[in-house]
Amino acid sequence: MSTPDTPLSALILAGTRPGAPDPMAQACGVSHKAILPVAGIPMVLRVIHALQATPEVGRIAVCIDTPSVLAGLLPPEIEIILSSPNGPSASVLAGLTQMGTPLLVTTADNALLRPKWISEFLTKCSPDTDVAAAVAPEAVVLRDVPGTRRTFIRLADMAFSGCNMFLFRTPASLQVATLWQRVEKNRKHPLRIAWLLGPITLLRAVSKTLTRAALCKRIGKLTGTTAELVTLSDGRAAVDVDKPADLELTEKLIAADAMANA
Repeated sequence: MSTPDTPLSALILAGTRPGAPDPMAQACGVSHKAILPVAGIPMVLRVIHALQATPEVGRIAVCIDTPSVLAGLLPPEIEIILSSPNGPSASVLAGLTQMGTPLLVTTADNALLRPKWISEFLTKCSPDTDVAAAVAPEAVVLRDVPGTRRTFIRLADMAFSGCNMFLFRTPASLQVATLWQRVEKNRKHPLRIAWLLGPITLLRAVSKTLTRAALCKRIGKLTGTTAELVTLSDGRAAVDVDKPADLELTEKLIAADAMANA
């Protein structure tokens, strides 16, 4: 892991998926969801500000398919990397190639991102892990954001929602990004994803006997890495801006934070 003298790099995924335009961007009259204003500030800037306020983070880059949409918007020290037309996983591979490891990856629609969540994630990552993903347990999400509609992945011993935060800690983690590419092609077909992980994993997923440890172990075996899911203590970390209800919720949470800190 990085030290205060050698902070890790961070990559913000801000491109558009190949194919149809993003419905949130269309609804708000912008070309890219990344520049959609949240409480008056473009989402990507909110993410940048959170990363800049995190002591463990140094170099920051935004990965986007059309850099011109960010003209005059980003602080001068923020780099731009051209995203891949083949989806987020290919863009992560491009970022890893240009920025190396360790690399913290998040998304521009992670508008609620807080420095303390980033620090908690990095602190909780095992020192020997190659790649880690931040998740919020279902009970924690429902406690902190009651009534929210989030997608939960259900394992035998845990139900969780992703927090759009990943640590590619070592060069070996590139193999996980490569596996991610294969998974991404089947993102709308959970059983196909399970099949990619192997028939035993598929059977355990269907029978709801697949545990968190078994899932990470299987990913590690397929990629020659050590992988882990890191649970965060704040359920709001699972909230991103994917639909109008998410935007409304995010702005309410930002306003509540502002009132609490006034």
